[in-house]
Amino acid sequence: MATTTGAVVLTGGTGYLGTSLAERLLARGHRVRLLVRRAAAGRAASGAEIVVGNALDSVSIASALQAGDTLVHLVGTAHPSPAKAADFEAVDLASIRAAVDAASRVAIAHLVYVSVAQPAPVMRAYVAARAAGEAAIAGSGVRATILRPWYVVGPGHRGPLILTPLYALAARVPHWRPAAQRLGLVSLEQMTGALVRAVEKPPASALSIVEVPEIRAPG
Repeated sequence: MATTTGAVVLTGGTGYLGTSLAERLLARGHRVRLLVRRAAAGRAASGAEIVVGNALDSVSIASALQAGDTLVHLVGTAHPSPAKAADFEAVDLASIRAAVDAASRVAIAHLVYVSVAQPAPVMRAYVAARAAGEAAIAGSGVRATILRPWYVVGPGHRGPLILTPLYALAARVPHWRPAAQRLGLVSLEQMTGALVRAVEKPPASALSIVEVPEIRAPG
């Protein structure tokens, strides 16, 4: 059940992760507020409050926040690939910097950010943009939880399942095991569960990092 005192505000709340998370939070009794583009408002979860705005603009994000809220930042480039390096800077990094600025000015209770597993041997521009987003959070002093999945498997996102035998092999080799765990696949159910836990149990310290093994953990 809901344990936070403020609303849970989602950026990217009508996307792949956001839709599932909003529905799950509402079912648990949370007040959920979505910052959405006007064109996406019709895809919002039933029962969520809607604020039309721009997740790349800190003033717009701040307009959806109140002191004591939890902000879950889910904005990012859809289907990231090495060819989208410019988008990682213009969307992924720009949006989290805007979110951090808004969170600092409004004095929210907690920021939850979906980053990416690191270090990683591929997708260097994507990892670099997310790492820079993490640095912005760490430098802000805002209490935050950072989750680091590598790939979230679910409807329309099942391609990497073909690599399951390779993951199993790597997990048996001591030298490869740490990377296999850090870069392991997580399900949409596991990811939304980890996000709910992050919302409901803010860290006692200023910053908490949640890696793939913790995302996969039940409960």
